[in-house]
Amino acid sequence: MAAPAAQHHLVLILARDFASRLATPVFLVDVRGAVIYFNEAAERVLGRPFVEGAGMEADEWGRLFAPTDDEGDPVGFTELPLGVAIIERHPDHRMLRIRSVDGTERRIEVTAFPLFAHEDECLGAIAIFWETPED
Repeated sequence: MAAPAAQHHLVLILARDFASRLATPVFLVDVRGAVIYFNEAAERVLGRPFVEGAGMEADEWGRLFAPTDDEGDPVGFTELPLGVAIIERHPDHRMLRIRSVDGTERRIEVTAFPLFAHEDECLGAIAIFWETPED
């Protein structure tokens, strides 16, 4: 018998519903950084359908998409906008380079913010991102 699916807090359910209705790429993670959802627009940038990415832990998607700064230096989870939103509990914005699953390098801007159920209860974070042209 399969294990029951994890139940998510209403805040995360509503965030997923919101993300599913947007044409802008959105990535949603729980408080550990595990993928809860990314929308179709994000699938096109990341090169991976959500069904293959559901539940990925932060270290796995960090390796897979290999975020770097403009100089090519790796950007760890704690420096990514999603990491800052979860760990430091405030919004963050940054330009990054990622590698999509097909190997294409993409320059993106990411804005992430934490999702709270109550003032002191962070449930995860949501990132909205878009591709940016090379300077």
